[in-house]
Amino acid sequence: MAEPVEPTADDVVSVDVVESVAARPRFWRRRRTGTAREEVEAAFHDIESKVHDLEAKAREMDARIEARAGRNLPKAIFFGLVLGFALLFSLVVVKEVFMLFAAALVAFTVYELASALRFAGRDIPRIPLVVAAVAMVPSAFYGGAAGLWWAFVAGVVVISLWRVVETVRPTMRAEGVSLPTDLAAGAFVLAYVPLLAGFAVVMSAQPGGEWWVLAYLIVVIAIDTGAYAAGVLFGKHPMAPKISPKKTWEGFAGSVVAATIVGIVLAIFMIGTTWWVGLVLAIALVGAATLGDLTESLIKRDLGIKDISTWLPGHGGFLDRLDSMLPSTVVAYLIFSIVVG
Repeated sequence: MAEPVEPTADDVVSVDVVESVAARPRFWRRRRTGTAREEVEAAFHDIESKVHDLEAKAREMDARIEARAGRNLPKAIFFGLVLGFALLFSLVVVKEVFMLFAAALVAFTVYELASALRFAGRDIPRIPLVVAAVAMVPSAFYGGAAGLWWAFVAGVVVISLWRVVETVRPTMRAEGVSLPTDLAAGAFVLAYVPLLAGFAVVMSAQPGGEWWVLAYLIVVIAIDTGAYAAGVLFGKHPMAPKISPKKTWEGFAGSVVAATIVGIVLAIFMIGTTWWVGLVLAIALVGAATLGDLTESLIKRDLGIKDISTWLPGHGGFLDRLDSMLPSTVVAYLIFSIVVG
């Protein structure tokens, strides 16, 4: 029987080399797999870093725009489009729907303005004010300008009597409250919101009046947009720094240009009149809208607040969006009455 042969040193080395060679592909496979995983993770990490950088730049840009314009632009655009589509639907489809839309806007605006005045110390009844203001809308739609005026007078009488009766009751008396100031504040709310807005309702009830309402609203929106864009891009010279620091003469010039272009186009293609009527409408609305904006800024400065309310994200309150439209309504109604008769 043959004796077992002991492995030599060369044999041991040969076996180690074979085992090393056999194991090498698996090692390389693990190494290549680990490297690929690391590359994928690094790519994902790089993408995440770029996304975070873009988000930071977007937030920084939004902050700069909001600081210059005084509003959150994405939210302002979104809620502006929602209100715009609701207004367009109510005007074009059924006029009575516009009356309901106007009544809702008047109700919210009157309530927030009355609340702001109460916060500043004017004791005025909010719910009776809202009821009287809403009642003026159908009066304007079915009774015309005369119905609107009579509803306004009746509303002032009712609110004044309500406030007088409140002062008679001992539990409703308050120290430092001026009854004449409260009565004047109540009449001011009815005159500023439902009376001015009511002329749009009067117009919409006339044959073809809905297109005039839509045209003047588009012009006012163009005025606000032109003033906003020109003010953000080129604004350097304040128009009324003590009343509205962000309003500039460059923005005013932008509003004139935008209003003129839009007014002439709408006069020809929407309300079917001559171009010079659109020009007159545009220039008159620029003055009225600017006056309305400054008036609301003066009211807020007197009350010591930034926005009338926070019901419309990106806009502030309803009055913060209607400030330029309310006085413009009277101007548009006067031009409509002269042109249409």
